Amino acid sequence: MLEFSVLRALLYYFTLPFIYLLSILPFPLLYGLSDIVYFLLYHLLRYRKKVVMTNLRKSFPEKTEKEIITICRKFYSYFCDLFLETFKTLSISRKAMLKHCWLDKDALNLFNQLAEENQSLMVVMGHQGNWEWAGNTFSICCKHQLYVIYHPLTNPYFNRLIYKMRTRFGTKLIAMKDTLRDMLNNRNELNATAFIADQTPLPDRAYWMTFLNQDTPVFLGIEKIALKIRYPVIYVSIKRVKR
Repeated sequence: MLEFSVLRALLYYFTLPFIYLLSILPFPLLYGLSDIVYFLLYHLLRYRKKVVMTNLRKSFPEKTEKEIITICRKFYSYFCDLFLETFKTLSISRKAMLKHCWLDKDALNLFNQLAEENQSLMVVMGHQGNWEWAGNTFSICCKHQLYVIYHPLTNPYFNRLIYKMRTRFGTKLIAMKDTLRDMLNNRNELNATAFIADQTPLPDRAYWMTFLNQDTPVFLGIEKIALKIRYPVIYVSIKRVKR
């Protein structure tokens, strides 16, 4: 056990300088590096390519093979951009954050209106767009105290790093196992609790529906929590724009 702990510490301290280097790279260089990672991942390593292609064929049976390949390539390019963008959170300024991720006028007006009514809320998001940046932008722009539900990492060193990244602009985190307890404890303050809710739930506790031509389980827990605490639920879609 001690040896394993030492290995985790060595891995963290070995990679930490590279992570900070990524965080201070100018965006043009970061996206240039992303293109290189994309080439390695898609063309050379072919990481999970068969799985992605199979899922795309099932989801879009009406599309030609050429169109499926185009979507696949765009996905890998997006995936690499998103992965490297996340490290910018370690050092990005508030001004730069709002330049690269912002709330549109309608969304901001809605959150301001709820704040004026002293109404807390729950925000539900999927793994689309840069949800890490979205949380930062919300904390900078909105009056609600933002809490994000997260699953702590098993490596305590990287967990502390992720915690630091996600809380730099005032966001607070709630471990998944403490969700309901902490939300009940926070009921007396103006807050927003964000869920990234597209993980796969237990089959016997899910609502099943057809999504993209496939049987898909959907979480029911968020609606149950909202009814218990009497919070409105807002579903958010993030549009990713490279600048």
